Amino acid sequence: MAKEAKKDINDYSVEERLKHLYELQVKLSAIDRIKTLRGELPLEVQDLEDEIAGLTTRIEKIKADMASLKDNINAQKGKIAEANAQIAKYQEQQNNVKNSREFDFLTKEIEYQTLEVELCEKKIKEFTAEEAAKAEELQKSMTSVDERGKDLEVKKTELDEIVAETKQEEEKLRDEVKDLEAKIEPRLLQAFKKIRKNSHNGLGIVDVQRGACGGCFNKIPPQRQLDIRMRKKIIVCEYCGRIMIDPELAAEVGQRE
Repeated sequence: MAKEAKKDINDYSVEERLKHLYELQVKLSAIDRIKTLRGELPLEVQDLEDEIAGLTTRIEKIKADMASLKDNINAQKGKIAEANAQIAKYQEQQNNVKNSREFDFLTKEIEYQTLEVELCEKKIKEFTAEEAAKAEELQKSMTSVDERGKDLEVKKTELDEIVAETKQEEEKLRDEVKDLEAKIEPRLLQAFKKIRKNSHNGLGIVDVQRGACGGCFNKIPPQRQLDIRMRKKIIVCEYCGRIMIDPELAAEVGQRE
């Protein structure tokens, strides 16, 4: 049997276009329900991953700061050793001075080197205290990374389970959505998507319920209701902007689903 030729978008009647739009809405609503089932898990996973990345960067910075402090402490210890060596040398020279002037000079040098030792010891205490604070901060950050890592593992497991349960269904729906979109005029499809995006419940096309718009529930004039039932043109709600469809046609599409 020969394969039926693909119908041109412009050849579809208004009724067929409305059917395609309503069927598309049903598929997209099903995808929305899957996303709702996942809830905030994808965002929670992303937030945890970002937080862990930030903590990891902070840990590396703290480690670098601690290494720098350790180098500074060692540098001060080196200065102390040099100063003590100078003091010992000057004290020995004092034993062999020939006059008071040389003795006074050496005494001042010893005092200067002693002050240098005291200054270095003060800096060592400051660097050591800062290093201890950094070590405490490092421990807290590493604990946080460990805790967040456990939280991330739990959230990822939950998300993976939900994705595994719904993946096949979602892929099937997305393929069907793609096929339906190919049957809808680009301008009409773009308008539908815009309406849907601006709608709090994601509905771009709704049926008429008891003489009112199924989206905003405002009353529809009798003549407009008749036009909707006639299915001769695309009609939108004058209040909420949603596309409206005859409930019988909507039910017909719903039965096929």
